[in-house]
Amino acid sequence: MKKRLWPLLGGVLIFFLLSGICMAEQNIVDAMDRTIAIPSKVERVICSGPGCLRLLTYLQAQDRIVGVDDMETRRSRFDARPYALAHPEFKEYPEFGSFRGHDNPEQILVLDPQPQVIFKTFAALGHDPIELSEKTGIPVIVLNYGDLGANRDQLFQALRIMGKALGQDERAENVIAFFEEAIDDLHQRTYDIPGEKRPSCFVGGIASKGPHGYQSTEPGYPPLAFIHADNVAYDTGLKGKALLHSSVAKEKIVEWDPDILFLDLSTLQMGDKVGGLHELGTDPAYQSLKAVQQGKVYGVLPYNWYSGNYGSILANAYYMGKLLYPDRFEDVDPRVKADDIYGYLIGKGVFGIMDQSFQGLAFQPIPLN
Repeated sequence: MKKRLWPLLGGVLIFFLLSGICMAEQNIVDAMDRTIAIPSKVERVICSGPGCLRLLTYLQAQDRIVGVDDMETRRSRFDARPYALAHPEFKEYPEFGSFRGHDNPEQILVLDPQPQVIFKTFAALGHDPIELSEKTGIPVIVLNYGDLGANRDQLFQALRIMGKALGQDERAENVIAFFEEAIDDLHQRTYDIPGEKRPSCFVGGIASKGPHGYQSTEPGYPPLAFIHADNVAYDTGLKGKALLHSSVAKEKIVEWDPDILFLDLSTLQMGDKVGGLHELGTDPAYQSLKAVQQGKVYGVLPYNWYSGNYGSILANAYYMGKLLYPDRFEDVDPRVKADDIYGYLIGKGVFGIMDQSFQGLAFQPIPLN
């Protein structure tokens, strides 16, 4: 009798053990439409790729990282990543690879403690996510970083996927609502302004995988789009990638002769004798522009810095709205608003830190003489 009971009891024990294992897992469907099994409670992670750690910080889960890529450990005079400025402790973590998703499986395997999950944005960059999972034995969840424009759904999906994996579903929905409410607020303040009351604008010096001169712009520049501004570089026929980074002929800028010029301060990285600021102050072509002659050149925060910094996009939109349509933004102090945005998203207002890094030129007229 006892001999017959032992196999039965052993089977029951194995059943319960396996049931416990199943109960301790959850399934996540990532941006590649793969179903991935991960622990039901994820407490240790790493974030690979541009913007990935930013999203984790938005979800208030940055204390779960066990390592960072080398973008976080670099020390530079310039840094326009609010999430990193708000959390300087990221610099002290061990590295698991190089920036832009160039992960090192050997470095990951010696992290102590080990991550339970790897989140990865921009899967086509750097290490292949499937190969990375095979080499490390750690599930890799791919996220589409998206944007606040045409690819807003991708961003919101990324926040929801990450939120579900971390048990931060409610925070993910709150962040999504925060973005939607801010964009709607900007729309409601500006959508009905007559065309003749919209000053023409151009924003130059925009970063794209590094700093550029003043001819660098974005036809679909999100802050101007959110406030329905007259961006002279925009054309209604432009779609998709054509709305992103482009270089405009200097002659075209002179031909447009916009009422207002904005300078993306990321161009200051190029140095004192080059870059957008130097060009505006010394180039005869730019000197002929009425905005330069009338002192209507204004500094805005860089937002393309290890992918899009969504808080800075919104902060710039409120500043530009205040400048272009002061009667519609009477209740807004752009600097205070910027820190309110950063405080909600990353836990700390960092406008002053960024402004100091960029020569105190953010959200004010730029002296060119």
